[in-house]
Amino acid sequence: MNPANTYGFRVNRAGPLALLQDAGRFGVRHLGVTQGGPADLHAWAWANQLAGNRWGSPVLEVTFGGLELQAECDLTVAVTGGDLSAKHDTLPLPMWRRTRIGKGERIIFGAPARGLRAYLAVAGGFSAEPVLGSVACVAREKLGGFDGQGHRLAEGDRLSVSVPDCAYSEAVEAPECEQPDYSGPAILDLLPGAQIADFTGRSLYDAFNCEWRVDDRADRMGVRLIGPALHCRIGSMISEGISLGAVQVPPDGQPIALLNDRQTIGGYPRLGNLTPLAASRLAQCLPGQSVRLRPTGAERALRKYRAFIDQFLA
Repeated sequence: MNPANTYGFRVNRAGPLALLQDAGRFGVRHLGVTQGGPADLHAWAWANQLAGNRWGSPVLEVTFGGLELQAECDLTVAVTGGDLSAKHDTLPLPMWRRTRIGKGERIIFGAPARGLRAYLAVAGGFSAEPVLGSVACVAREKLGGFDGQGHRLAEGDRLSVSVPDCAYSEAVEAPECEQPDYSGPAILDLLPGAQIADFTGRSLYDAFNCEWRVDDRADRMGVRLIGPALHCRIGSMISEGISLGAVQVPPDGQPIALLNDRQTIGGYPRLGNLTPLAASRLAQCLPGQSVRLRPTGAERALRKYRAFIDQFLA
């Protein structure tokens, strides 16, 4: 362990899925390696901001709860994202704000109440050895994470943290407008894709005017949406590169929105591409939750994304 780092947490109970995620692994897709990174970029960014970390610092992504951590030193933390009934020992842990955790105290994530994924940032950031330039954990590819081999957390693991090297941000709590209500309707902005003109008129009407239900076949690779079958005139196509948020439509007509751990190429026609913030919102949807797709233009989407990023890079 680097002398500039120290053990921050011990894992008392691992839960179903807790992974270290920095901003992601880029510049390696030509090797067939996907990007990883936070499924909910919005919540991940605010967790780092409130903890006083630089953009890109590793954060713990907790899916479905069930995780119990014990602090091995005094720490400053922030928890954002889904409400997983988190507690600071026996008391509710404040969400979307900076909090002090004393040595020996516990952070316990329970069952999801609203949203699916919570993000735990610690001042200084979690520390791990980068693999291909990133600590983003992609279990399928056995890359990144706290041990560099893509393992999810297990009981008894210890998480090291870096010594904070920058002053805290002025924000102690995220503005109310930045704290989403994950139980509310999810309206997902979608940029029309290269094959959109090959879908039938009825399918295009249904795509943007019907509600879609999040299937239980959903993970960090992608989310299947259940609703009216969409029909495309393209029978087959040459595989092409797949970006974050790409909405592919396989032969059964049920769209699949691809997320951070997606494959790097795909050969199904694409209805379009969710914007990064829309992909983040979808990543917080529980199985059975309803969503709607809303077409948007590239200029509007870029302006909205830049405004979001500028909050953290200014």
